[in-house]
Amino acid sequence: MKNSENIVKESLKDLSEYFSSTDFSRAILLGIALTVPILLGIKFNVLSIGITITIGAMLASPSDISGSIRHKITGLLLATLLAMLVSFIGGYLHLSLWFLFPILGILLFFISYISIYGFRASLISFSGLLALVLSFSNVSVDMQPYERSLLIGIGGLWYVGLSLLRHYIFPKAATEYYLSKTLRLTADYLHTRGELVVENNDRSELLKQLLNTQTELTSIHETLRDILISSRAGSGKSDYEGKRMLIFIQLVDMLELAMANPVNYSKTDALFKKKPQQLADFQGLLFAMSDRLRVISNFLSKPKRLRKNHSIESFLQRVKDDVFASEDGYTDDLLMLRNLYKYQKEQVKKIEKIEWLLGNPDRQQIPFIKSENAKRFLTKQNYDFEILVENFNLRSTIFKHSLRLATMTMIGYAVGIVFAVQNPYWILLTLIVIMRPTFGLTKTRSKERTIGTLIGGALAVAIVLITKNTTVYGILAITSLVIAFSMVQRNYKASATFITLSVVFIYALLSPDVFNVIQFRVTDTIIGAGLATLGNLLLWPAWEIHSLQNTLVETVKANRIYLQEIIAFYNNKGDVSDDYKVARKKAFLEMSDLSSAFQRMTQEPKSRRKNIDKIYEIAMLNHTFLASLASLSTYIINNPTTPASENFNTIASRIVQNLLLAESILESKTVSETLEDSHNLEDLFEATFGNNLKPTEVEKIQKSAAFVSKLEEAHLVREQLKWLLTMSEKIPKVLKATTF
Repeated sequence: MKNSENIVKESLKDLSEYFSSTDFSRAILLGIALTVPILLGIKFNVLSIGITITIGAMLASPSDISGSIRHKITGLLLATLLAMLVSFIGGYLHLSLWFLFPILGILLFFISYISIYGFRASLISFSGLLALVLSFSNVSVDMQPYERSLLIGIGGLWYVGLSLLRHYIFPKAATEYYLSKTLRLTADYLHTRGELVVENNDRSELLKQLLNTQTELTSIHETLRDILISSRAGSGKSDYEGKRMLIFIQLVDMLELAMANPVNYSKTDALFKKKPQQLADFQGLLFAMSDRLRVISNFLSKPKRLRKNHSIESFLQRVKDDVFASEDGYTDDLLMLRNLYKYQKEQVKKIEKIEWLLGNPDRQQIPFIKSENAKRFLTKQNYDFEILVENFNLRSTIFKHSLRLATMTMIGYAVGIVFAVQNPYWILLTLIVIMRPTFGLTKTRSKERTIGTLIGGALAVAIVLITKNTTVYGILAITSLVIAFSMVQRNYKASATFITLSVVFIYALLSPDVFNVIQFRVTDTIIGAGLATLGNLLLWPAWEIHSLQNTLVETVKANRIYLQEIIAFYNNKGDVSDDYKVARKKAFLEMSDLSSAFQRMTQEPKSRRKNIDKIYEIAMLNHTFLASLASLSTYIINNPTTPASENFNTIASRIVQNLLLAESILESKTVSETLEDSHNLEDLFEATFGNNLKPTEVEKIQKSAAFVSKLEEAHLVREQLKWLLTMSEKIPKVLKATTF
C-alpha cells in the first residue's frame, strides 16, 4: 500500500514539475504560434499561406532553448534565415533525380556540419535539415519557391516576436524554474549522500546515482550561469538577479561541500560501527537538509510562505553533542568526526544564507557580485572559421556524423522511391531526428522512436474507431503536437508517441483513409530507424573509445589545475580568487563530460566496449580524486589554517607531477619515469602530519581550542593528501594498462 502511495505521490510531483517547466510553457507558445496562422488562413480562405507560415514558426522553434535572451533571439533569427535559404533551394530539387541526389547529399552534409559550433548551433542546423526535408512534402506546391521562402521567414519572425513577448511578460520564469530545479537536485544529492553513509546499502548503485545527479546539476549550473550573468550584464544591477546569483553561488558551494565528505567510506564505516547513534544523527542531519531544500524549492517564488523549521538545528545539535561528548579529543576517530561536523555546519550556513536572501534583506547588507567578475564564469563558444577547417577530416566526430547523415538520407530517399513509399520524406524525417554523432545515442533514439510510434499508432487506431468527429481530431492534433514538443528533451519515447498521434489526426482531417496513414507512418519509421542504426554501425563509426582519450586528458588537466589553485590558496591564504572558482567549475564540468562519455560507451555493442572495466576504474578514480580535492579545499577555505609546510608542498608537487605524467600518457607523448617510489613520501606523512603534534600536559588539561584546531587541520590535510597521492599514483598505472 505504501509503495502505491509513493508511486502516486511521485507521479503527481513529476506532473506538477512538468506543468511548471519551461519545456511546457515553450510548447504552449509553439501551440499558439502554429494555431493562429492556420485559423486566420481558414477565416480568410488562404489556408496554404497559413500552413506555410506555421511551418516557418515550427522551423524556428527548436532554437528556443534556455539561456540569455541575446543568445536565444540570435539563434532563432539564424534558424529562420537558414530555413528560408534551404526552403528556397529545396523548391528546385524536384527537377531531375540526377540533379537531386548530389545536391541533397551536399546540402545535408554542410547543414549538419554547422553543429560543430555547439549545442545551440546543432539546433539551428536541425532547423535547416527539417526545412530541407519538408521541401519534399506536398505543402505549398502551388507557390513559387521564393514565395514559400518568404512566408517561412514571416513564420519564423512571428515565433521570434512571441518568444520576446513571453520573455518580457514572464522575465523571471526561466531563472525561477532552473533555480528551483537546482535546489531539488541538490536536495537529491544530499539525500543520496545520507544513504551512502550506511554500510549495508548498495553503494555501487548509489554512487552511480550520485554521479548522474552531479552530471545533471553541473549542466543546469551552466544554464543558470548563462541566464543570470548575461541578464545582469544586459539590465545593469538588478536586486532580484543579484540575490538569485548569490543563492546560486551558495548552491554551487553546497555541491562542493557535499562532494567533499566522506571520501574514504572504509574509515567512516569502522567509526560508525562503534557508535551507531552518531551514524543515525549524521544521516538524520543530511536528510533534514535535503528536506529543507525541497521546501525552499517549492516556495522559491513565494518566500513569505516559508515557515521556520527547527529540524536541522536539532540534528546539528545532536551531532555536536556526539562529537564533543568524549573526554579524549585527540584520537583519529574523533578528529574525523569533528571535521565531518564542520562540513555539515558549513552546509547548514549555506541553507541559512539562502533563506536570508529570500527574506528580502536590506540592500546594503547584500554583498552583490560585480558583473565584470561574473562574466569570467561563462563558458564561451568559439565561432572562428578555423574550427570548420580544423575539423574537416575523418578524425572529427561531427564531420563523420555529417558524412554519414548525408549518405544515409540519400539511401533512404532512394529506398522510398524504389519501393514506391507514399511519403518518402517521412523516412528522411526519421533519419534526421534519430541519427546522432555516436552509436549509443542513435541506438537509444531508434528504439524509443519505434516504440513511441507503435504506441502512438495503436492509440490513434483506438481513437479513430471510437469517433469520426473532425473537431475532436483537430483538437487532438494540436494538443498532441504541443505535448510532443514539450517532451522532446524530457522523454523522447513519449514525444514520438504524441508526434505520431498529431500526424495521424492532421492526415485524418485531410484524408478519409486514416488506417493507411497509420500503416505508412509506422513502416516509414521502422525503415528510417533501421537505416539510422545501420549507418552508425557501418559508415565511419564513431565509437566512444576513440574520443575518450581527449575527454580524459581534459578531466585530468582540470583536476590538476584545481589542485594547483588549492595549493596556491593554502600557501598564500587571503580571499578566494576567481581563478580558483573558475578552476573548480572547469573540474566539475569535465568530470560530468567524462561520466556522460562512459554512459554512452555502455550503450555500444559489446565488441566495441574495449577495456570497459578499466575505463570505469579510471572514471571512478577521477571522481574520487575530485571529491578529495573538494574535501581539502572546502576545509582550508572555511577554517583558519596554519602556514603550509615544506613537506605539504613536496607531496602536493608530487601529486601534480603524477597528473602531468597521466596527461602525457593520454597524449601519447614519450615519458621518462624518473619519479621516486612513493614509500619515501609516505614516510613524510608519519613524520609531519599529526603524529608529531603531541599535546603537553597543560594542553591536555586546558584542551586549548587553538591546539585542537591545529590537530583537526593536520588530520584532514594528512588524510586527504595521502588519499590524493595514492590515487595520483594509480591513475597513470591504470592508463598504461588501458588500450584506447
